[in-house]
Amino acid sequence: MPREFRYRGYPVSQLRDMSMESLLALLPSRQRRSLNRGISDEKRKLLERIRELAEGTDSKAIKTHARDMIILPTMVGLTIHIHSGKEFVPLEIKPEMLGHYLGEYVSTNKKVVHGTPGIGSSRSSLYVPLK
Repeated sequence: MPREFRYRGYPVSQLRDMSMESLLALLPSRQRRSLNRGISDEKRKLLERIRELAEGTDSKAIKTHARDMIILPTMVGLTIHIHSGKEFVPLEIKPEMLGHYLGEYVSTNKKVVHGTPGIGSSRSSLYVPLK
């Protein structure tokens, strides 16, 4: 039987029912300070969309540029598309991600893949026959 995930001793179901103040007490200081200072309009819209999706009134995918949003218990189980700077990358929120930022899981740069060298790219390629 798989072991149930617990965040600081609380299961996810109990974390969802907690008030924001008691949840903040469990988060690390950086995340606690960020949420205490207030959330921006962009983050507020994201939370409203998540609540709509949880209630079942909205079925569209959630897309966001708010990479600095902290993952809260209401987000667990959802798939959120996060902007990587070029495209929206789908991210399925798991319980282990609680307290982290959305941007931590979507990289903003890709691995560089170079093609084959062309003619004239190096001294030795000058003597390679074309066909």
